[in-house]
Order: sequence, then structure tokens, then C-alpha cells
Amino acid sequence: MFFPKPTPLIILFLILNLLISNNINALTPQTQKTRSQIKSISQFLTLQNKARAALQMPPLVWDAGLARYADLYARQRRQDCLLKHSNGPFGENIFWGSGDGWTPAQAAMAWVAEQRWYSYGSNSCNGGRECGHYTQIVWKNSKKVGCARVTCFGGRGVFMTCNYFPPGNYIGEKPY
Repeated sequence: MFFPKPTPLIILFLILNLLISNNINALTPQTQKTRSQIKSISQFLTLQNKARAALQMPPLVWDAGLARYADLYARQRRQDCLLKHSNGPFGENIFWGSGDGWTPAQAAMAWVAEQRWYSYGSNSCNGGRECGHYTQIVWKNSKKVGCARVTCFGGRGVFMTCNYFPPGNYIGEKPY
């Protein structure tokens, strides 16, 4: 999905939102991440950062505030598992798979695999295929990411989302 360039007021709102969420993090005690959470974060990050490294771009950094936003939205999709964007202030990739075995690495792999459909020269997706998930991952200005995974439909599906800041996929701009 491609979006028009945001106004300075929207950019200010996004920056204030992140600063506030990060300051709240600094004031509240952090709980120890479980091995499962660490594995999930690693799976979300590894392939996305490999795609960025292939273009000699710095890696995305995990952001707890973005992860909370992603988790809140993913929980909203728990009952219906709709492949629907949150329409929030961040860049966003979403994934749905049938069954309960889908991993964050598989979602990241599906998004990164869209690279084959992206044409840098024309800055478009070839053959009517989707490539906006890939371009969001490699968007030059995106620095932070936070993701979430939920099981929905009583175990009959998985919904995952990653949110990016600053967002990307602006109409008429190339990702890198």
C-alpha cells in the first residue's frame, strides 16, 4: 500500500508519540523477556535486516512502543483474523495464515520474497503483483520496527503485523 507524503503536523505527532512511549518505557520497570519472546523478535528481524543489508542499509532496530502498538492491533484481529490494515500512523505489514503453526520468520519471508516483483527502474510492482511489504522493509528512512503475532479463530489461523517508523511507501518516492 502506498501513501501520500505526510504533512509536518503529522510528522510532529508521530515523533511526539514515539518520544512519549519511549519515556514511559524509561519510567516503568521492564519485565524480563522470555526465550519465546526473544526468539519471536529475532525471527521478525533476521530476514528483514538481511534484505536491508543486501542493499547496504542499516538494520531495523526493535522498538517496544511499536511492538505494543502492533500487539494492540493484532489482538483486535484475534476474533476475525481479517487481513486489514490498522490505518495507524506507522508503516505496516500484515500477514495471515491458516492453522496455528505460522512463525514470524515465515511472515518475514513472505514479505521479503516480494522483492522478485519489485522493479526499481519503474518503482512499481511487476505483473500486477504485490511488492509493498518488501518496499516498506527496505524503506531508506525507516529505522525502527515492532511486531506481534496472535492466534485467531480458536487456533485455526495466525495474524501477524509489523509497524515501522518512520513509515514508508510514499507515492512517487523510491524506497532506497
